[in-house]
Amino acid sequence: MPINKIVGSFDEAVADIFDGATVMVGGFATAASCPSLLLEALARKGVKNLTTISNIGGFGPDIWAIQGYKFTEDIDILMRSGLVKKAVVSAPSSIMLENSLERQIRAGEVEVEKVPLGTLTERIRSAKAGVGAFYVPVGAGTMVQEGKETRIIDGRVHLLEYAIKADFALIKAHKADRWGNLVYRKATRTVNETMAGAAKVTIAEVDEIVELGELDPETIVTPGVYVDRVINRPRNAAKSNAQGEKEIDSRFTESHQKFMETWKGRPKKAG
Repeated sequence: MPINKIVGSFDEAVADIFDGATVMVGGFATAASCPSLLLEALARKGVKNLTTISNIGGFGPDIWAIQGYKFTEDIDILMRSGLVKKAVVSAPSSIMLENSLERQIRAGEVEVEKVPLGTLTERIRSAKAGVGAFYVPVGAGTMVQEGKETRIIDGRVHLLEYAIKADFALIKAHKADRWGNLVYRKATRTVNETMAGAAKVTIAEVDEIVELGELDPETIVTPGVYVDRVINRPRNAAKSNAQGEKEIDSRFTESHQKFMETWKGRPKKAG
């Protein structure tokens, strides 16, 4: 029987994600690198008590709508829907307004495990590679060290970090074929590529599905062996978020304007 990992709908793609599941969510600092429609489908499903593993805690759709993105959801949709009990995250806070995860942290509603980005990425990669644990100097002498085994290596304190495993990984890629081979576009590759294959089930949301043989083997970053399902984004969809079209909160518009003014006025590096 021919291999075909393409599924017909986003709801079908996440149908077996269960209450209490551990879910890796790809994406870095833009909605372009996030599996927005898979996240919307998971929010619609309404599963509870999720443990999420991600680089960011989310910004919310308004920030991305201001910047003109068609698909505007990031992991914030799971937070504000009350579906997450624990977040393993590198950057839980937003650089602009307080996000849903920050509010839940302050209210004691969500448990948070703060992990340095490089360490988090290596913990994910280790799960994919079958490495049980590794030593790293990052975090030694800080709150990150609390409760961890240490060892002196080359005169420096190193912390023992364990591979971090998940039931599902939701990732975003640019192109795929029916075997699940993936190609990424520019910076949207980020941790998406790292997460592919690090969970029991990897689900990829892609911009385009092409015929077998159309992907140049030299450009394939994630071999299909690491991918279980592929779902194609609709090409002609209107701008979307899970709550439908709505007026953007003026607080986000003002915050974004101030951020851009500060960014443009920052000191330039010499040379």
